[in-house]
Amino acid sequence: MYLKKSLSPEFKTRLKRKLEAVRAHFYKKDLSRIGQIFKTDKFEKHNYTPVYQKHFHPLRKKKINLLEIGVGGYKNPISGGNSLRMWKGYFRKAKIFAIDIYDKEKLQEKRIKIFKGSQIDLNFLNHVYSEIGKLDIIIDDGSHINEHVITSFKFLFPKLNEQGIYVIEDIQTSYWPEYGGSSLELNNPETIMGFFKSLTDGLNHAELIIPDYKASYLNLNIESIHFYHNMIFIYKGKNTKPSSYLINNQLPEKLHE
Repeated sequence: MYLKKSLSPEFKTRLKRKLEAVRAHFYKKDLSRIGQIFKTDKFEKHNYTPVYQKHFHPLRKKKINLLEIGVGGYKNPISGGNSLRMWKGYFRKAKIFAIDIYDKEKLQEKRIKIFKGSQIDLNFLNHVYSEIGKLDIIIDDGSHINEHVITSFKFLFPKLNEQGIYVIEDIQTSYWPEYGGSSLELNNPETIMGFFKSLTDGLNHAELIIPDYKASYLNLNIESIHFYHNMIFIYKGKNTKPSSYLINNQLPEKLHE
């Protein structure tokens, strides 16, 4: 009891996290169990971890760099970071990075580095990218404001490595007006869902009958898009396969006959 009273809150928190890390070591292949141990809402509230494991399992043993937008815990400097510790426990050879508008430096530990700044400050994002050097996975669990999500994606997706994965969480805000969304204008490109739905036709840009169509960067570099309840996964990869029928986005004469 004396020892318990004499320990500082910060020391108790660090000790608790070390014990969690030891427990998580025994479930290194089970992301949901690791998420449960670290009490991340990706498991307890949203049940995202089974979907993440489906997509991330092939990368589990690789040396990757993962960047998460949003740390959690709001203004409290020693609150949050649960998902960062989960990623650290699952990706045993990865370096985990994060950004947050609040100072979360006290949550840093070996293989976890946190930068303070806004997800829509492009100069700040460029600085973070230059510090990290490469990006294999980006997860947006930040403000969830529609404009912010789209701005971050447009800037960071081109910086993602080839075969990298960009994930956006909590896309229910695409339908919430207070976050800049809409439940009536479902194809509005200024909403999260409206914007990313608009990219799906780009997967088939070679099949558009638009003479001399100029494919955009996103047309040419998004390999696949996966939609789930409140989640989107965008895979980066070359999308330059030509049409089996069209030539320069035009139908050959014989197909008109």
